[in-house]
Amino acid sequence: MGIQYKQRCYACKENYVTVTRRQQYVMCWDCQKKELNGEIKDPKMKKMFNIPQEFYKENSFLRDIKVKFLRYGQLSEKQLAAFKKVVKEMKGEEE
Repeated sequence: MGIQYKQRCYACKENYVTVTRRQQYVMCWDCQKKELNGEIKDPKMKKMFNIPQEFYKENSFLRDIKVKFLRYGQLSEKQLAAFKKVVKEMKGEEE
């Protein structure tokens, strides 16, 4: 997965977030959860994004994909596949 380190959240500058060198704009769970509270009308997408809240807390990638869907109303096939893959891996680790 690469080297990980902790960096302060760009929004609140209080909480630390575990990041990799690829992440540019880092936000903590507390700052980003306001953006995640949008309403999803598409039943297929609603089912896909209906995962445990702990997954969103632990993984900024999952939060980013959901925010992009709420903002733009659609996702590419690669984004959908990556989201599903990460959720599957996290469910595997949980068991």
